[in-house]
Amino acid sequence: MGVTIGGKTLPLPILQGGMGVGVSLERLAGAVAACGGMGTISTAACGYAEPDYAQDPNGANLRALERQVRRAKELARGAGLVAVNAMVATTQYADSVRTALRAGVDAVVCGAGLPKDLPAIAAEVPDSGAALAPIVSGGRAAGLICKLWDRHYRRVPDFMVLEGPLAGGHLGFSREEAQAAQAGRSKSLSALLREVLDALAPFREKYGRDIPVFVAGGVKGGREMRRYMDEGAAGAQFATRFIATEECDASPAYKQILLDAKPEDITIVQSPVGMPGRALRSPLIRRVEAGTQPKIRRCVNCLTPCDPARSPYCISAALIAAVRGDWENGLFFCGAGAGEVNALSTVKAQMDQIMNEWRAAP
Repeated sequence: MGVTIGGKTLPLPILQGGMGVGVSLERLAGAVAACGGMGTISTAACGYAEPDYAQDPNGANLRALERQVRRAKELARGAGLVAVNAMVATTQYADSVRTALRAGVDAVVCGAGLPKDLPAIAAEVPDSGAALAPIVSGGRAAGLICKLWDRHYRRVPDFMVLEGPLAGGHLGFSREEAQAAQAGRSKSLSALLREVLDALAPFREKYGRDIPVFVAGGVKGGREMRRYMDEGAAGAQFATRFIATEECDASPAYKQILLDAKPEDITIVQSPVGMPGRALRSPLIRRVEAGTQPKIRRCVNCLTPCDPARSPYCISAALIAAVRGDWENGLFFCGAGAGEVNALSTVKAQMDQIMNEWRAAP
């Protein structure tokens, strides 16, 4: 059952997706890892609660990230693995990766853009030995990143996360594709998985090792995880269901908003990152749709593609408001199945349920 990732063993085939700002930090990541999965800290504005964040957001983020990685590793007690999710589109992407590696993180997962230079950044911390993984949306992206890493660094990813169009947060699909997926009219995750496995086949052969692929986005539980594993996946990544746990780092108010959400509350938004995303239709989103959202007052320069003069809202401010439970001003990212999450639980209960379903699946 264990999965070999970058020379380390992941006891259970379960990844917890990175959720920012502040939704998945050391408590959630450490709890998932302690149960044998891979817990993930989101590096996006992870220092938002530091007392000097307003004056020095960059310094606060890196200081907090180092502490969070070390604490998550302590909570894991050597059972599972601790990863960070570093968004390529953030201005602190490279610094966040270096900080996490120096703090002893087991894996670096990168999305919101292709991490073309991730191996070069990791090489600056040669003693780390952390596994490196891109998040991809299909075979084309998987093949491209392997070709680039092979050509420039003579290596390939240690594993990959395939996020389908039903995932929460930023999506590697168009708004129309994400909406079609919600209505059940898009290419299936199984079809995308076949594309990725086909794209990876020549690189697996060349390097003589596996490149495990974890599927994400709309995977409801262990039964579906078993089906995807029968189709060639190494396991699955879950995110939204872990928000409704006692260990999740978000505020109780944030968790309650998710528990109260209905399927019809989920919508596709256009993020200042430049990508569509799936989120709850909060008052902030309604104001953006109506063109009445106030202009950005202060920019902390968190995203490379963001133009404050043209962006409809500040994504950092919106995500910080959300994690604190501010329904009026928050951006609440969620997966397509968020409306089905209706009870507070624990990480252990969630992990046990997934694995029990996996074992019982035909």
